[in-house]
Amino acid sequence: MSIIPADQNLFYVDIEYKVALDQVAPYLEAHLAFVDEGYARGFFLASGPKVPRSGGSILATAPERGLLEEFLARDPFVTHGLITLILTEFTPRRTVAGL
Repeated sequence: MSIIPADQNLFYVDIEYKVALDQVAPYLEAHLAFVDEGYARGFFLASGPKVPRSGGSILATAPERGLLEEFLARDPFVTHGLITLILTEFTPRRTVAGL
């Protein structure tokens, strides 16, 4: 059984900081609450910081690209101009069992 709904594509969200980490820190708690909401609403499948920490990555799913774009626009990191987001949609052809 797949955790990816049959009628949905996957999205890779590439996040790059536009500011120094010390400018990101005051908004981290609000950002993490936003990430929790992304999981609760069924958008996010995996997420975390890049190594080295130049930003983050999110693997997401949504019934329509526009719905995910609208949701991502509410991220406190976005609303405060701290990051650049690149959203790439793809159709998974092969996955490991369970994904």
